[in-house]
Amino acid sequence: MKKVVSVFLVLIMVASLVVGCSSDSGQGSGDADTIKVGLNYELSGNVASYGTDLSDGIEMAIEEINKNGGVLGKQIEVIKMDNTSDSAEAANISERLITRENVVTILGPATSGNTKGALPPAEQHGVPLVSASATADDVTVDSNGKVRDYVFKTCFSDSYQGVTMANFAYNDLGLKNAAILVENTSDYSIGIQNSFIEEFTKLGGKIVAEEAYQSKETDFRAVLTNIRAANPEVLLVPGYYEEVGLIIKQARELGIDVPILGGDGYDSPEILDLAGADALNDVYYSNHYSPMDTSEEVVAFRNAFKEKFGREPGAFHAMGYDLGYFFADAVERAGEASPEKIRDAMAETVDFKGITGTLSIDENHNPVKAVTILELVNGEPKFLKKLEP
Repeated sequence: MKKVVSVFLVLIMVASLVVGCSSDSGQGSGDADTIKVGLNYELSGNVASYGTDLSDGIEMAIEEINKNGGVLGKQIEVIKMDNTSDSAEAANISERLITRENVVTILGPATSGNTKGALPPAEQHGVPLVSASATADDVTVDSNGKVRDYVFKTCFSDSYQGVTMANFAYNDLGLKNAAILVENTSDYSIGIQNSFIEEFTKLGGKIVAEEAYQSKETDFRAVLTNIRAANPEVLLVPGYYEEVGLIIKQARELGIDVPILGGDGYDSPEILDLAGADALNDVYYSNHYSPMDTSEEVVAFRNAFKEKFGREPGAFHAMGYDLGYFFADAVERAGEASPEKIRDAMAETVDFKGITGTLSIDENHNPVKAVTILELVNGEPKFLKKLEP
């Protein structure tokens, strides 16, 4: 009898060890009544505006979803962490969210560089990672052209922005000679630059000057003086608002009064503080969302956002909001909070309708969706046109 009891106790101990190991695998869905989703965002540091806005949008969406009964009869639990706008910290947070918090999906980060830092743990552990704003072409596809199984985007890519703005400059504005000021340490900036040059020259345009700067610089007068000497008709500055605001201000002070073009990195209210309203005219950029959209869904979103936060939403708020619903939609279609099944559901997404437009996920885990071009008038974004894919 003692021998039987001893064997029974050993079996119980082994079973408890197996359960304990499985709880740290990063494949769980949280408590019995919750589904855990991780937010890996830039809540401090040099691009905190993006991460904060995206997080606000996501949390607003999750709050609405939970109030309406959640997903699969469970509430979504948000685990939010600050990667401090640093790619190494973004990697650490991905590992922590998966192995310690047992999230079933990671949303974020905001920038392409930080997303690339964050994705290896997701790929290693088999947990989906989705960014609403990492526009670099090689986020979802590796250097060998292989699609990353667990990485997705809900935003269009840098190459698409570059091509769009090249066509806008040449065909819509009728300008043939362009100068470029690129951030040479940024995948985002370089990606837009390269696709712009390829498309603009293919159309018949000419690049008359190429200059570069680095992140966190504050004085751009030397390179802008070189650009002014080349007498361009249009200036492409594909960067983030922190430097772009100062670049535009200094360009105008030096008498460079030609149209200035950029991408979605311009979308921050802080650009107005940095450049000043007078400098922010004849400035155009590609974006994911227009605050002037009068569709029923967008108006409802804007009203709900203003009621909650007391201000108008920007593009990154809308992109985060869509990402929250994109995640919930995938979980619902997956039928269970399994990272693998959520991954499969995301890959099969067709005609998901969001605030920033309707999207379908292509074979490279990128969305097929429209792009909006906005014009800054005295620092205020005005809708110019929307281009369908």
